[in-house]
Amino acid sequence: MESSQSTVFKGNSGPFSRKVQVYVPKQYVDGTEAPLMVVQDGYFYVGNLTAALDSMIAAKQLPAMIAVFVDPGPGDGPNTQRSYEYDRLSGDHTTFVESEVLPLVLSNAEIKQTVKNLKITKDPDGRATMGGSSGGSAAFTMGWFRPDLYRRILTYSGTFVKQFSDATHPDGAWEYHQRLIGESPKKPLRVFLEAGENDMSTESEFKDGKHGWLAGNQRMAAALKAKGYDYKFVYALGAGHVDDAMTTATLPDALRWVWRGYPIN
Repeated sequence: MESSQSTVFKGNSGPFSRKVQVYVPKQYVDGTEAPLMVVQDGYFYVGNLTAALDSMIAAKQLPAMIAVFVDPGPGDGPNTQRSYEYDRLSGDHTTFVESEVLPLVLSNAEIKQTVKNLKITKDPDGRATMGGSSGGSAAFTMGWFRPDLYRRILTYSGTFVKQFSDATHPDGAWEYHQRLIGESPKKPLRVFLEAGENDMSTESEFKDGKHGWLAGNQRMAAALKAKGYDYKFVYALGAGHVDDAMTTATLPDALRWVWRGYPIN
């Protein structure tokens, strides 16, 4: 996808290209509405997640879902295109996925050579979103702003810290657990959180108590619990930030938990 063709993310520092990869399981019946998982930082998860989906769908542990792996804009950390897309508390990223990514997937000529009539459910209970680090906070933001579209959320080392500040949300995603979850009506979300014992922190740089990834996730778990949300928090001993070995080990159970209760044909 070329940013020059986007109406949502044109590129704050100039045009760029992004890759979108699409997983369609062999069990998918052409023309039927399939559940969906949207994956932020798609390049990072495509190997582990497609392997898990292959085996778990075949074993009827998960529904035959479509997974869409979306790469972010360039850069990492504050003041980058990726941060602008992922760390802001805004509905723009969901708008981008719904109005630009998914229509492109459904109309793609290469996909149509194999699946002539790919369909994705509009039922929010059949739609999940996943990511790690800033992609994890983006996954939560998709459900938070649009629970009418996404209700199953899977995050690893989510950036629930003060990463992107604006006039509306000066503390960025730290505000989710600081006030927004507690002050807002409960939303129909199921949320999986993971953070590592040795997760990332930039407190030595900012010294404001709002830049610890483990602390942010622990506070998220506490806020979700206090509000009565359906949530699960995994504290990974010895693990670092979006730890690959830990992700590989926990992903099957995380997927089972996030998708529990959804019909499996």
